Amino acid sequence: MTATTRICLVRHGETTWNVDRRVQGQIDIPLNEHGLRQAQATAQALLGERIDHLYGSDLGRAWVTAGRIAVPRGQPVMPEPQLRERHYGAFQGLTYAEARERHPEDFHRFEAREPAAQFPGGSGESLLQFDARIWGLVEALRARHAGHTLLLVTHGGVLDIVARRVRNMGLTGPRDFEIPNCALNWIAHDANGWRIERWGDQTHLDGALDELPA
Repeated sequence: MTATTRICLVRHGETTWNVDRRVQGQIDIPLNEHGLRQAQATAQALLGERIDHLYGSDLGRAWVTAGRIAVPRGQPVMPEPQLRERHYGAFQGLTYAEARERHPEDFHRFEAREPAAQFPGGSGESLLQFDARIWGLVEALRARHAGHTLLLVTHGGVLDIVARRVRNMGLTGPRDFEIPNCALNWIAHDANGWRIERWGDQTHLDGALDELPA
């Protein structure tokens, strides 16, 4: 019998770049004051949940969110660079509007979610590369911690990949699910495979952004 492995994924708290709709990617942007409050609220919301292992992206906005969750639990956070956001190449640091204006052809391929498309100059990660990195990590953690409950504090693009994989919806279709800052997103794996238990739960939050492209 296959033991059930549960994973809660949390997107980091809000940053000023989220508010500005500016592409963060792997640039290390800190939480704003609202983001810090969101992280604290998420910590409180998770206090009653069993969590055996806590992993966090090593980018500051996710790492600080993970720390706020870990401290009242008395649990360590394990840094996991593979949980970093997608590298958006030359788009990083630009607003979505600026990226569209400066790189119209590349932005069209980005919006169309062409799996193999690169960013200007061949920089960053294609969707195929990003998907392989993220799903490879999720499957490795499932195998490593079979039957346990994990918390992964990460980024919006990561949650996009995970939701698509669990729902078998492919990389290219339009997004029909939410990815708010600091919402709770629960998935589980057992003998029947992966399933979503609960997604986009923000009942503990006083408002949260989902500014990511659809």
